[in-house]
Amino acid sequence: MPESFHQLQLDVPIERVWNFVCNPSNWAPLIKGYSTHEWINDRQSFWKFKGELGKFKKTVHVRLDITEWLEPKKISFMLTGMNENFKGHGYFSAQSVLPSQTKITGYLTITSKGMMRPVINPLLKTVLPKTTKHLTEAIAQKMTALQTAIT
Repeated sequence: MPESFHQLQLDVPIERVWNFVCNPSNWAPLIKGYSTHEWINDRQSFWKFKGELGKFKKTVHVRLDITEWLEPKKISFMLTGMNENFKGHGYFSAQSVLPSQTKITGYLTITSKGMMRPVINPLLKTVLPKTTKHLTEAIAQKMTALQTAIT
């Protein structure tokens, strides 16, 4: 099962981290290939991405289901491909290091379930670490910029 996580520490209090991360609409546009998303209810949304996976170029439709909100420490979600046969899940977690510092972790796993899985899953093993790192760092940069604007 292709999976990846990325951690880093921010000079941002955990409450501010939570205020940003608890709403996926804040970080959806930071995902590479993001096109649009639409909320169906407070726990489910549909997202559209344009991306490449090796030689494959596609627009992928994904359903994101929030499975857990543990304020201020963790938001977990499930991913389901709507036009591609894949499943996955992920989370963002936060741990207070000092009152003004927080360690964040981004985790993502996706597994292709279709006939192309012997080709797609090895590609995911190389793409997921880059995607997870990029998104976690983009969230950190956004939160650091917001923190700087406040102080």
